Order: sequence, then C-alpha cells, then structure tokens
Amino acid sequence: MGKAVSEKSLTVLNYLKENSTADLTAADIAEALGMEKKSVDGIVTAGLIRNKNLVERVEAQIETQDDNGNTVTKPIKLIKLTDAGLAYDHDAAVAADQATKSAE
Repeated sequence: MGKAVSEKSLTVLNYLKENSTADLTAADIAEALGMEKKSVDGIVTAGLIRNKNLVERVEAQIETQDDNGNTVTKPIKLIKLTDAGLAYDHDAAVAADQATKSAE
C-alpha cells in the first residue's frame, strides 16, 4: 500500500489542516468543499482513518432545538487531525511511493 493519499483525500486533509482549530463534522466539510456528506464519510473512513491514521472521529455533544423549541443535547462526531495528519507531507509521500515502485 502506498504512502500517498488520493487527490480527494488530500482535498479533505488540506481543508482540515487549514481549519485545524475548528470543530468540524463530515457535513461541515462536505458543505465547505461542495461534496456529498456520504463521500466525505467514505474518504474519512477509508482514506484517512483505516489506511493512514491521519484523522480520527471524536465524539462530542451539541445543544440544539427540537421541533417544539426545547433545548436538547445531540451526539455528534467531530473529525480531527491526528499528529500523523498534521505532519503529513504529500510531496514526500508521493516521492516515497515512486521510490518503492522503482525498487520493485
């Protein structure tokens, strides 16, 4: 498996890096990048968590209003960069992939 992430994963990762202090959900990222939430969920799960450990989902809670105007607490999952995600260098990862291919 290569070290470099796909272009779509890189788009999400770079957005997270640019907004590293913000509390972002998949829906927030999707809206900001003009993507479907389902696509962002897939990118996060398959491309950035499972294969690379570059981000993690962190459980949190928000207060919101229900249909009757009552304040309710709703669980959400924030998407946060890991230390590996903060340190990820795409150019270096691409170079490492190319070096691996050349050595094969």
